[in-house]
Amino acid sequence: MQSLSDAFRSHPVYLHHKHQDFNSLQQLPDSYTWTQLDHDQHRSSKHSFSLQETVPLIDLMDPNTHKLIGHACKSWGIFQVINHGIPSSLLNEIESTSKTLFSLPLEQKLKAARSPDGVSGYGVARISSFFTKRMWHEGFTAVGSPLDHFRQLWPQDHSKYCDLLMKYEKEMKMLAGRLM
Repeated sequence: MQSLSDAFRSHPVYLHHKHQDFNSLQQLPDSYTWTQLDHDQHRSSKHSFSLQETVPLIDLMDPNTHKLIGHACKSWGIFQVINHGIPSSLLNEIESTSKTLFSLPLEQKLKAARSPDGVSGYGVARISSFFTKRMWHEGFTAVGSPLDHFRQLWPQDHSKYCDLLMKYEKEMKMLAGRLM
């Protein structure tokens, strides 16, 4: 069985030799402009939903949660949960930290760049290579300890961000266990 790291090493992503500085753009480049034809080419013919439909909302306090999740997975492949038990204060801290990270100057974010065959770090979505147009996206993936990357991003404050992310990861693992 191949690990995620091994899979990424065997399928490196060399998408953008020049990372886009999302904060400095004045106009959307053509390479990011998706037409209806682009959208239709990548849309699954198995699932077609109207714009009036919404992603299923699953209340984890509902006694029929398992049935609702099963139905959402079969019909949508996605769902949103409420009453999950994760403290809103933690979610607010994670959101604030994410905004702090993504508002850093590009040069600073690139200090924590994910290698083309890597799993963790700053970069673009790995699925981007499957599309003809670029995605208006930047991301930060943390697998395992974020310590090395966070030292690059926040030399003085990295430990508080690491502690927060580890606390969040613990809550997410517990939620994933409940959902499974």
